[in-house]
Amino acid sequence: MNDTNKKLFSDFKPATKQEWLEKVNIDLKGADFNRKLVWKNLSKINFQPLYLAEDKIEFLNNTGKNSQSLINYRKIVVDSAEKANQLALKAVEEGMTGLLFEISENVSVSTLLEGINFKETVVSFNLKSNTLNSAKDFIAYVKKIDISPSDVKGYFNTALISDYVTSGELYLTQFAINAELIKITADFPNYKAVTISANEYLNSGANQVQEVAYTLSSLVFIIENLLEKGMEVQAIFDNLNFRFAIGAEYFIEIGKFRAFNHLLSEIANKYGVTKFSSTLVAKTSIWNKSVTDAHTNLLRATTEAMSAILGNVDGVVIDAYDKEFNNPSDFSSRIAGNISTILKEESYFGKVSNPVDGSYYIEEVSTKIAEKALELFLAIETNGGYYESFESELIQQQIAEIRQEKIKLLNQRRLILVGVNKYPNLMETVSADILGGTDEEVSCKILKPRRASLEIEAIRKVTEELVKQTNKRPIVELSSFGNLTMRKARAAFAYDFIGVSGFDVRQEKSYKDALEAAEESAKSDSNVVVICSSDQDYDESALNFVKAFRALNTDKVLLLAGNPTNIIDELTESGLDGCIHMKTDIISTISNVQNKIQKTIKSIKA
Repeated sequence: MNDTNKKLFSDFKPATKQEWLEKVNIDLKGADFNRKLVWKNLSKINFQPLYLAEDKIEFLNNTGKNSQSLINYRKIVVDSAEKANQLALKAVEEGMTGLLFEISENVSVSTLLEGINFKETVVSFNLKSNTLNSAKDFIAYVKKIDISPSDVKGYFNTALISDYVTSGELYLTQFAINAELIKITADFPNYKAVTISANEYLNSGANQVQEVAYTLSSLVFIIENLLEKGMEVQAIFDNLNFRFAIGAEYFIEIGKFRAFNHLLSEIANKYGVTKFSSTLVAKTSIWNKSVTDAHTNLLRATTEAMSAILGNVDGVVIDAYDKEFNNPSDFSSRIAGNISTILKEESYFGKVSNPVDGSYYIEEVSTKIAEKALELFLAIETNGGYYESFESELIQQQIAEIRQEKIKLLNQRRLILVGVNKYPNLMETVSADILGGTDEEVSCKILKPRRASLEIEAIRKVTEELVKQTNKRPIVELSSFGNLTMRKARAAFAYDFIGVSGFDVRQEKSYKDALEAAEESAKSDSNVVVICSSDQDYDESALNFVKAFRALNTDKVLLLAGNPTNIIDELTESGLDGCIHMKTDIISTISNVQNKIQKTIKSIKA
């Protein structure tokens, strides 16, 4: 028999989903399937661990197209036209295909844009003041030069929504200004006059469903006001540019952009617009950036840019890795610009048409985000629309709930920020001046973009200020004994946990038994001692350790890595200061340690 044309594995029937699930449940050995394997996203969406061809998924329409000419923006703050022009020409030389000028006062447009080739470079503006004059000067300039109107690409951003949500003040003259911008750009089909920002939502702690819903709601609010100014609905949609921040959840972010494009098309249809040419620009977020181990921001920015490109954005703005605590250097700016260039040219992200189309998982993510966002959007409209919902603080309250949940998960280390709440770089020193704090009171009526790590930075700041005052960094000793495997594991956990504080965490010291460990660590030069061993060893020896230790030293902080609930009361009565384990809140634990260290140092100095 000739098997040449026989299909590979044709003798094996495909496994059904039910068969897969039965096998999974056997391997789980009675553990709860939903708790162990179903991912519950902070957008209140549950994702299954496997998808098969039999999972019928209704694909979304109009999810956008992968940009073959992705715009790689460099943001330039304009202090003087001459200096900004030099920075712009340098950016173009370094491979940037887009320039985003931030203008706060009158400048010479001809000087600012001298030498810029509009056929190869997209030019956009954040207009902080004197908006109409600056825009008119730009349009007058491009009309003078020898260039086709269709070759002039970019957008004006008047911060219409950004200023409102971060200040609480809405100036109705902004709608008249945006209406005028639509008129003066009428001859330039690829230049967008109305920018709607979603950055502030994610950077204030919102989830992806909220970002999409609030942005669409603000769009309807703006459309209605511009229609009152006499603008045609087709002209409005053709002049739209959207700015989104990019979060850390890779696949969810891809789905977010696709879901937004789909719902934007649905809203346009409701207004009778079937074809329009809006643009979507994505910017790396502030929320998940760190000032400790700041080079990890490069990795975050890379995955953020990847998810945005695969989500079909038209352009990206990638901040320098040190932007949160420094004026970006030539090096950090150049590296930021290289990220999207490498993704596009070497990883072919901009050369494959819609590479994620048809992926069961991403289609499912996109669909669920779209469904949830539409549900929230309709709820806001029922509540009176975007303006009424923001004025009544409904939107702010919804974001605050998600923000607090995220911060809680960060403090419990169930959400990971590398270099912040896990895998701290103990070799670096960080100035207290660049670390954030939580003392500043912010009105609940506005949104305040911020880093997620501020609470954790605050405890690190206490350490750095203590070091500055005493010229001594607190020392942590990991005192281990007993079962080799468990003591090593718990020492590694303690090293990682306590390291977030900025203390000098020394390598584990192993002893032959609990008594020797207690006596030696009580006499060492450390300020904090962490007991590291197995649960069985704790049952047998932990109480003796604590009593022997406290007989020799009452000043040091004494912690235990683990959670021996059966003897914890006795350990506490004998002098144990606390336990560190997977469920421990990092903020309260380290704060308590710092408080005792500070009292000890003060009493010694006194």
